[in-house]
Amino acid sequence: MEIEENSELDLFEAFNKHADDPRIPEVVKDMEAELGDGNNKPEILPKLAQYELTLLDWVEEHKGYREYVAIAGKCWPAFQTQFGFVPCYVNSRLTGMGIPVSCEVDIYGCLSEFIGEAVSDDIVTLLDINNSVPKDMYKESIEGKFDYKFTDTFMGFHCGNTCSKKLSKCSMEYQMIMARSLPEEVTQGTLEGDIVPGNITFYRLQSTADNILRAYVAEGEVLPVATKSFGGIGVFAIPEMGRFYRHVLIEKNYPHHGAVAFGHFGKALFEVFKYIGVDVSEIGYNQPKSLPYPTENPFA
Repeated sequence: MEIEENSELDLFEAFNKHADDPRIPEVVKDMEAELGDGNNKPEILPKLAQYELTLLDWVEEHKGYREYVAIAGKCWPAFQTQFGFVPCYVNSRLTGMGIPVSCEVDIYGCLSEFIGEAVSDDIVTLLDINNSVPKDMYKESIEGKFDYKFTDTFMGFHCGNTCSKKLSKCSMEYQMIMARSLPEEVTQGTLEGDIVPGNITFYRLQSTADNILRAYVAEGEVLPVATKSFGGIGVFAIPEMGRFYRHVLIEKNYPHHGAVAFGHFGKALFEVFKYIGVDVSEIGYNQPKSLPYPTENPFA
């Protein structure tokens, strides 16, 4: 289910109709309990509650006979200038309710999240994959403590869409990236915190421009290492990640978003991708060093 700016039921119009919704104080109270000491932007909570109720009502009114719902939502830059806040925290809460939400109208990311939730029976998240772990952090907190090379590690990051249940500690903040070009006051409403350490599966389903389904699956973990950064973020480690990134994610033109399931579900996801029609040759994974990729230089 996708919500766009020009949908039949205009989202902003529906939002305004919820301005005096009597349920808002109850939702705000629930948000306050969830955020605890991290409730740094209490003034924005009523608007976020209003938006959450707008989406939940929209889902109920439009899902028809469907039992399951997922949302690919538009989140920036037009959202902030129109609504006056960011949707990140609400996205995280809906995902925690069993309604996966992807950022940036990422439809295949949304579908990937839904698949992961069905397989894991747990909350999932969607993160950017294109951030390196600083070398000094690797030297200080990872090298010699964990059995991973520098090129096995990366920062999994997003503005604030990860459910609080999957964060070691959370806080309500403004969106630092958006605030570079927009007034800070319209970027309030993002959820920040380090992602809980533990096993993860990093995966995605995608279609090419000529309608060929592709997918990738890689198992790894979030390390118990402080990120010293912002957003919903974690220090991830996947064996042979550097090669996997080069020869699968980049060469196969995957987008920057990857879905994260909390646990090792590679076997099940591989079978699901086969079941929905992905050819086995189009399912990438983090191949061990002893198994070169087709385009990998054997002399390197």
